[in-house]
Amino acid sequence: MNAPPLPPMHAALSALGTMAGQYLAAQSAQAQAARAQPPQVQPTVNTSSARQSATRNGANLCDVCHLKSKYFDGTKTHSYCSRTCAAKMQKKAASGGSPPKKGKSATAPPRSNAKLCDYCHKQPKYNDGQTTHSFCGKTCAQKAKATGAASGGGAVPAAPKPLSNGCLLCGKAVKKGCFCSQACAAKAEKNAPALLEVPGGHDTFKSVADQFNASWRHQTSCPAVRRIYKVVGDSSSIARYEAYRASVERQGQFVAAGRSAGNENRRWHGTTRECLLGDNGNSKLCSSQTCSLCGILRTSYSLNLFGKKTGWGRQAIFFTRPTVFGAGIYTSSTSSKSNDYSNNVKPSNQKAILLNKVVVGKGYKMTQDNTAMTAPPPGYDSVLAEVVVGGSLNYDELVCYTENAIRPSYLLIYDA
Repeated sequence: MNAPPLPPMHAALSALGTMAGQYLAAQSAQAQAARAQPPQVQPTVNTSSARQSATRNGANLCDVCHLKSKYFDGTKTHSYCSRTCAAKMQKKAASGGSPPKKGKSATAPPRSNAKLCDYCHKQPKYNDGQTTHSFCGKTCAQKAKATGAASGGGAVPAAPKPLSNGCLLCGKAVKKGCFCSQACAAKAEKNAPALLEVPGGHDTFKSVADQFNASWRHQTSCPAVRRIYKVVGDSSSIARYEAYRASVERQGQFVAAGRSAGNENRRWHGTTRECLLGDNGNSKLCSSQTCSLCGILRTSYSLNLFGKKTGWGRQAIFFTRPTVFGAGIYTSSTSSKSNDYSNNVKPSNQKAILLNKVVVGKGYKMTQDNTAMTAPPPGYDSVLAEVVVGGSLNYDELVCYTENAIRPSYLLIYDA
């Protein structure tokens, strides 16, 4: 027996129930199928390992340890991170290991502090106010140059320009004088008597040359200065001079009046040169017993030789006029006057003249000759011969009558 047909509303509800059941059954089947399969594990990434691997494959790591970055000195990237790794590679190559790749160098990179001397790596590089040089001083520059020449290495950077106030022995800065310390002065005196050439750019060179040029008063052109040497005297001789200067200072109190101790001044003296001392850098005194120039440099001035043909008393080996102020040691503030007494025995296109330090003390002024003098008047330390109208002198002279009142200080070589 057939069931009666459902009303329209009931038919619709029945259809929706059927569809909902089918959907739920499908979802249940999918869930059962998923539970039946093993879970898929996603691969994990070790980021630290990945970064190390990526870096090891890069070009910036040391060729030996492969851990640290290659060293960069500001100009060039080296093959190694440090001296240690560079040394390991050298050792490996020496023992038969693989040599460094072409284009690579097993030489240790320079130290990272670019401000230190390229040779000693201890002192700061020298800066002259405009340029920072490769070395801390002249000594390291010379050592580096010598090392490079001996090993046949490449070009060595040029030595820095000598300090304008550098020590004549070691090159270090000097506050006053020609030596940076008593140690350098004592070292120089060990070779006394000796000559130390003063560099052309040195303050001392300029001071001596300027005095020579400014005091050239003859009506002739002033010759060019070629070389200047510092005279290094025997320590005992210098001590006698300083003792005399101190005694004159105690009597005259010149420092209190604004002058130098003992009223010390620099004066010129021309004499005869038998050898070629000073020419072309020749600084070795000759052995001749009659060479006035080398005799003065060796033992200073001697009144015992006054009037003899050595010329150690007055300024010339051959006197052109009488010794106007007697037996004394003659100097002048006029370089061209002393030039008149500078003579060469051997042919040379250059002449020599001495610049001396002289203890003037209290000078007695004179305008007329007095050839019988053997000492200044009582109460005076020297004689100052001055040029006046109607007098007998054309140029000034300073005469001292005590050997310890004068010492040669500089030898100047100039065009004849």
